[in-house]
Amino acid sequence: MSTQPRLVEVRRNVLKQNDVIAAQLRRRFSEAGVFVISLVSSPGSGKTAFLENTLSRLSPAYRVAALVGDLATENDAARLRRSGAPVAQITTGTVCHLDATMVQRAMDGWNLQDLDLLFIENVGNLVCPSSYDLGENLRAVLLSVTEGEDKPLKYPTIFNSSDVAVITKMDLAGAAGFDSHAALANIQAVRPGMPALLVSSKTNAGMDDWAELLLSRAGARNPGSQLQRR
Repeated sequence: MSTQPRLVEVRRNVLKQNDVIAAQLRRRFSEAGVFVISLVSSPGSGKTAFLENTLSRLSPAYRVAALVGDLATENDAARLRRSGAPVAQITTGTVCHLDATMVQRAMDGWNLQDLDLLFIENVGNLVCPSSYDLGENLRAVLLSVTEGEDKPLKYPTIFNSSDVAVITKMDLAGAAGFDSHAALANIQAVRPGMPALLVSSKTNAGMDDWAELLLSRAGARNPGSQLQRR
């Protein structure tokens, strides 16, 4: 007898429960005036370097913090704390994605009223995270020039569930033989109209545009919030 129907039902129940908790988180974030950004990508895309640059760029003027997920170690959290922003590590063990319950637990003891922007760095994976709402306001999917231009075509679900695409490591584009026009066209083929940015955490190219997009979206999402320069 096949167990497939049972597995499907269990998965539906898990996702339903996740959506309930994500909705609770979203209400908490909204009431506190916090704009939440989640970052998803495959391993090695430069996601942590990108987030470190972002936190360092914004922390002098805005109240920012981060939750960072990984299968093991707190290496990424320690690295991100160099920005001066509060950072909490979520160690998932064998789980290949973050879920809303993990985010909820990681925020125990945090006063959301003290934050303007909260970043959630997901585990490196372009499959599982697409199904799990974390209560975020904006999801950014990252792909690096070393991964190839066809990433959006291979993983359309994560691009369809994201709000902005970020192509990282543009300083290596020439050496990698990366065709940015083809990559951008593939992104639009999968998710027409989605904003896409070309950035380099190393040279800072495109990082001002990324920060501007975040602050613009945050202001539009919470027009009555306290989001303002320190």
